[in-house]
Amino acid sequence: MRGAPDEAAHISLHTTNHKRIITMTNKRSAAMAFASLVVESLSFSSPPPPLSTHPIRIHTQPLRPSSALSVSQSTSSIAPALHNDDDDDNPNWWKDFQLNDAELPSSVLPDFPILTSTSFDADGQLIKDGGTGRRLVYLDSAATSQKPTAVTDALAAYYLKYNSNVHRGAHALSREATSLYEQARDKVASFVNAYSRNEVVFTRGATEAINLVAASLSCPSSFGKEQEWMRLEEGDEIIITEAEHHSNIVPWQLAARKTGAILKYVPIRPDGQFDLTAFRDLLSPKTKFVSIQHVSNVMGTINPISSIVELVRTHASPDAKIMLDACQSVPHSIVDVQSLNVDFLAASGHKMCGPTGIGFLWGRESLLNSMAPYMGGGEMIDEVYMTHSTYATSPARFEAGTPPIAQAVGLGSAIDYLNAIGMERIHEYEMELGQYLYRRLRQVPGVAVLGPPVGVERAALCAFVCDGVHPSDLSTFLDGEGVAIRAGHHCCQPLHRALGYSHSARASLYFYNTQEDVDEFIGALENTLKFFRSLEGGADSKDGEEDDFVPLF
Repeated sequence: MRGAPDEAAHISLHTTNHKRIITMTNKRSAAMAFASLVVESLSFSSPPPPLSTHPIRIHTQPLRPSSALSVSQSTSSIAPALHNDDDDDNPNWWKDFQLNDAELPSSVLPDFPILTSTSFDADGQLIKDGGTGRRLVYLDSAATSQKPTAVTDALAAYYLKYNSNVHRGAHALSREATSLYEQARDKVASFVNAYSRNEVVFTRGATEAINLVAASLSCPSSFGKEQEWMRLEEGDEIIITEAEHHSNIVPWQLAARKTGAILKYVPIRPDGQFDLTAFRDLLSPKTKFVSIQHVSNVMGTINPISSIVELVRTHASPDAKIMLDACQSVPHSIVDVQSLNVDFLAASGHKMCGPTGIGFLWGRESLLNSMAPYMGGGEMIDEVYMTHSTYATSPARFEAGTPPIAQAVGLGSAIDYLNAIGMERIHEYEMELGQYLYRRLRQVPGVAVLGPPVGVERAALCAFVCDGVHPSDLSTFLDGEGVAIRAGHHCCQPLHRALGYSHSARASLYFYNTQEDVDEFIGALENTLKFFRSLEGGADSKDGEEDDFVPLF
């Protein structure tokens, strides 16, 4: 049994409807009190009630009367069963498993001090004085990646040696800062194989990139009478999916509300894969914009972009445009915008070893130059008069004000770092490690992994739910063991509602994760679930036998 000193313990128990908090004098008595709360409120352990099979799901706050939110009919039961049909004959297969490229993480881990120096004491608290303890197992890279020293060094060097505002400055510091900033644009353009550097617009992240496009297409027809901007009109149709991140849902709701366009969505399939049939049924000559994710941040689904693009080009309006949310693909694989044949793509720097506060929009240059500005101010203008203004061409048109210079420099350094490893190598390693994670999770009793089944290529992340344990409580317990995962709806509330759950837990990998990371996570997960089942008097708990697992609060 792990030692736990007598000290005040703060307990937060989540249920499907509320949150209760108690404070006890020591951790052992806290565990006993926690047990009574768990037994009282284990409504999450029961299967969720069946969802309505009504084919139309309307936004609770309707769009303007001329707009509508519609969906093609889908009446399948979606929620996965909480059991495991193990596809591995030998339950101990993992003990002999070896990754083909196990040297990849070992070769890069020295570049990530946070992963090698962070440790926790017996109570699950960060050790800040340089001591040693339980190591960090970081499995939350789908939320944000860790940063190599090459990136942090580049940020420090910029501020220490070259800090200045960019463009138009005649002095040496400004010229050097401008050079570094524009070199970063060139690196991004090369990384996604853009046709031109003018197609790369720096933003604060993918969220702003998507909002930029949606807001620009929603500009009023009276704006800029001297030029006919590309825009959405009343009756035009926008298609998204039920699996989208909120940042690829809300901007289009706002656009539909402003313009009178009709917002449609593709429902999630029971197996988590993209429903091409439903998508084809939604397409019409009025379809003017399609915005979808490349990879799902919850299901791990890799969407069939080539098939989607082909359907749009043949069944939608000839003027239809396609946008790709590539936040979960650009950091993990080779993404070639020319091969994808889409019109816009958004990505975030902080998920690909870059700093926070930086991302980019890629768009075809001709389209960007036909779009209204997103914001007004310095940099984005051609000429300004008291009666009107004219605007610069892309990318300056969409980069009003002082840009995120240091962050762009850091992103450029991150791209250099990823290229030095090789994106194909990163992708192959993550696919193998991701399958290892998936197979191991499927063997844990009471765990249901969301997303595509065995045999279907999926991203190196697994969202899952556990019978009888709320994801937030699970992640809190795992944190006490030094394992960092994410719990919540992952900014995908409509998807979780369709699945029949309010939240899920998620473990996500990157190239710096090891097989040992997965094994330690699974071991901590099994111990945590064993503890919760002992509170219920489950099969894992025998009369008179004291559980070896003591919770850390």
